Amino acid sequence: MNKRPRPSSAPAAETETARDIPTEVKDPGLVTRRRRQIVDAAVRLFIAKGFHKTTTREIAKAAGFSIGTLYEYVVSKEDVLYLVCQAIHQEVEERIRARLPQASHGAMALEAALEVYFTVCDQMSDHILLIYQETKSLPKEAMRFVLAHEQRLTDLFADLIRRGVQDYSLRPLNHAEIGLLAHDIAVLGHMWTFRRWALSPRLSLADYIGLQKELILGQLR
Repeated sequence: MNKRPRPSSAPAAETETARDIPTEVKDPGLVTRRRRQIVDAAVRLFIAKGFHKTTTREIAKAAGFSIGTLYEYVVSKEDVLYLVCQAIHQEVEERIRARLPQASHGAMALEAALEVYFTVCDQMSDHILLIYQETKSLPKEAMRFVLAHEQRLTDLFADLIRRGVQDYSLRPLNHAEIGLLAHDIAVLGHMWTFRRWALSPRLSLADYIGLQKELILGQLR
């Protein structure tokens, strides 16, 4: 009797998840708190005005301290943009992981993850749009870390698909197919951000989620 083929389980490469930004401050806890203030202020300004039209002086004022103090925690405005992108990715990932229920098999877990992910993308649509619009302004090294964090989110879906293949709740897929489908899911979440102007007159968020789940899971079962 022929056994059903298992998916390729090539291990993911170890990836650094955060870029080191120099600081003059020796207290790590203080650095974390102050950078959070900088990020919160910068997000509001970048969404309202864009990265290039926002000055570091405006960011410092919105964060509640002087321009001199700002430069104790970052070296440049590009550092601020990098911190903003990392914070947004981290929040999206944390929201998804926190709301994922325990499921008995991979297909059920994937279905739950799709609903959570599309909902989070709707809630954070301005932030996601900001990343797409402004990451081109990052230096190449900073961009590498931002894209690595984006890949972490995609890997979350790849892991769920792989689990479904292994427990037979999803059809057989090879390593390349699993990776491509995971990227498809990541982009479909973002599509609601980019194309909501065209989709929302015809579909509610619940409609969009239901149709996407039907299409995705339909081709995987």
